[in-house]
Amino acid sequence: MPNSLHQPALLSRRCLLNWGVHGLGATALSSMLQAGETGTLVPHFAPRAKRVINICLVGGLSQVDSFDYKPELEKFHGKAPPGKRPDVFFGRVGRIRKNDWEFRQRGRSGLWVSELFPHLAGVADELTVIRSMHSETGNHTPALFLSNSGFQANGFPSLGSWLSYGLGNLSDSLPAFVVLPDARGAPSGGASSWSNGFLPGEHQGVPFSSGKQPVRDLFAPGKNSPGASREEGELLDYIHQRQLARLGGRDSILDARIKSYELAARMQVSIPGVSDISGESKQLTDEYGLAGDQTRDFARNCILARRLLERGVRFVQLFAGGPLGGKPRTSWDGHEDMVGNHTREAKRIDQPVAALLKDLRRRGMLEDTLVTFTTEFGRTPFTQSAADKLGKGRDHNNAGFTVWLAGAGLRPGIAFGESDETGYSAAVDPVSWHDFHATVLHLLGLDHERLTFYHNGIERRLTNVHGRVIRGILA
Repeated sequence: MPNSLHQPALLSRRCLLNWGVHGLGATALSSMLQAGETGTLVPHFAPRAKRVINICLVGGLSQVDSFDYKPELEKFHGKAPPGKRPDVFFGRVGRIRKNDWEFRQRGRSGLWVSELFPHLAGVADELTVIRSMHSETGNHTPALFLSNSGFQANGFPSLGSWLSYGLGNLSDSLPAFVVLPDARGAPSGGASSWSNGFLPGEHQGVPFSSGKQPVRDLFAPGKNSPGASREEGELLDYIHQRQLARLGGRDSILDARIKSYELAARMQVSIPGVSDISGESKQLTDEYGLAGDQTRDFARNCILARRLLERGVRFVQLFAGGPLGGKPRTSWDGHEDMVGNHTREAKRIDQPVAALLKDLRRRGMLEDTLVTFTTEFGRTPFTQSAADKLGKGRDHNNAGFTVWLAGAGLRPGIAFGESDETGYSAAVDPVSWHDFHATVLHLLGLDHERLTFYHNGIERRLTNVHGRVIRGILA
């Protein structure tokens, strides 16, 4: 387990006494006065980054249409894939299809980025692209779990939970791990994607929404100020004391519940301020695309993500893509029509994500913030159609795909690894999710082999028994 030297950050006694009358009760109040549990933990070594934003594209971004330029696709267009028949999720291997968006080299670095992301192309020099990712599964929900927790099954802690557990929080009034789901709905697997798994409950991701109440059930029904009555607090305190007396000591489950009340009390004061973006300049909100019909939802989430980081949140996860299926699809799952699907989804996020990178850079925050741009798998370079047909859609592809990172501790403007000539499989310097997670932890000062939690007779870790730091992308 990591070193647990805390550096508490207590709120004022006057404020806490006020909560004792108007807030979440005597139990949480007394606990906060005694300890001030929120704080940072000591990392294993000097970190390059303090905090993380993960932009998670749900459904499977096509690497050959975005960040992995394959000129050979032009030559093979309309032909059968070379070599032996590929093994794909739906088993329909059509003809090779060239990329539908023009690629150009961008910035001083010369990174190849397609016209699918014109705004991100403008910040190409900030990007560290990995073109040799591969995954163990091409099934959406297990693949999404794997990208978040290192395991295909649910019930395992996500990356944000591990960072909360290993490093603690930088704020005494906000969660360490905040989730911003797509405005159109939760991703495949729902809340399991930000689960604390077997870690203590305070490390679970807290989902925020874009409505008038960003955090569900934070305030009591019919109340718009810190919530429970004195009587409720006294009852909680009575139950707590009786439980401690019965057990003859601390109750870990009840302690976790008390910690949640403590945080809720603090959040009742802090959330309205952090979620109110009306004070942001029009110039800035226009840069993010807040006024645009297609960009508004994700722009707001990107602005909120930056504000959360400024106030000490350790890990913010933004989902770009909602539930699978539907017409039109609300994810990147471009089975039927790549052009229609990816054009629609890219227009939602391209401008806001590019603006977020520029905003972080201007504020000096990119120096100690890590931004990751991930997807559970990629798409095939051939179409999902009959063997003699050139279709319009692409199938799932876990054999090779692309992600990128930006910010602290990275070599910007480079591409690491290579896929094969058609972009189907990782060919040079393949990178697994365990490698990716090991590298993120490393940038935050954590050794992935030492960050463990004892559970069911095993010292569990995010990277299971695998993983290596990707040294080639580090500055």
